[in-house]
Amino acid sequence: MSADHILELDGVSRFFGTVIALQDVTLRLKRGEVHCLLGDNGAGKSTLIKTLAGVHRPSRGRYLVEGQEVRFKSPREALDLGIATVYQDLALVPLMSVARNFFAGREPRRKWLGLVPVMDTDLAGRVATEKLAEMGIHVRSPDQPVGTMSGGERQCLAIARAIHFGARVLILDEPTAALGVKQSCKVLELIHTARGRGISVIFITHNVHHAWPIGDSFTLLNRGQSMGTFAKGETTKEQVLDMMAGGTEIQSLVERLEGRVAA
Repeated sequence: MSADHILELDGVSRFFGTVIALQDVTLRLKRGEVHCLLGDNGAGKSTLIKTLAGVHRPSRGRYLVEGQEVRFKSPREALDLGIATVYQDLALVPLMSVARNFFAGREPRRKWLGLVPVMDTDLAGRVATEKLAEMGIHVRSPDQPVGTMSGGERQCLAIARAIHFGARVLILDEPTAALGVKQSCKVLELIHTARGRGISVIFITHNVHHAWPIGDSFTLLNRGQSMGTFAKGETTKEQVLDMMAGGTEIQSLVERLEGRVAA
């Protein structure tokens, strides 16, 4: 493993009984890199995410962080090493405030009447507002419910929270899947900001058009197997589309439809 790599999967497989979810997958993540993990539904992305996050342990192969092999027993152990995962459901509570969601489970405390520990709401609100502003998100109030925020703003909140609490590796599970164009652009800008801070990002998506502008390298999954890893200068967006499941079929459909219109 090169000193430039912060995280590596070496020939990792994951079995669920007789079901092969991942087979001999190798992935290397450089420091300060955006590595895009691409694949259609059923490609094995979810299993790979949960393996990286410490939910699943590899059935075979090695998982290394900073050159040292790890076998996480829980996601907490991965988080303690700075590997943070932001899932599609974001783990946010819509009826709770921005500040409370930002510090959920890690609330700053102060003593009320010098005796009873309570959440320091002023500090939580100030920090949450500042950290979101650094990411380009300006909330009306840290007390506003998260349910009043847009989908893109919620994604940014979850990402900003992970960065604030020391993420060195940020794993993003389909962060633009349910977003419109403007909101997707905001999330991509935030990924760019994280990279600029030296944070390594694994961006999981099935949308090549979102991955291509921001990605430094790309790993393609198909039915639990890696189809290879490519640096941006080694391939083209069209080639990546073709390698993905369904890429050739989509291009064929486009050509047929264009032929009909021309006729």
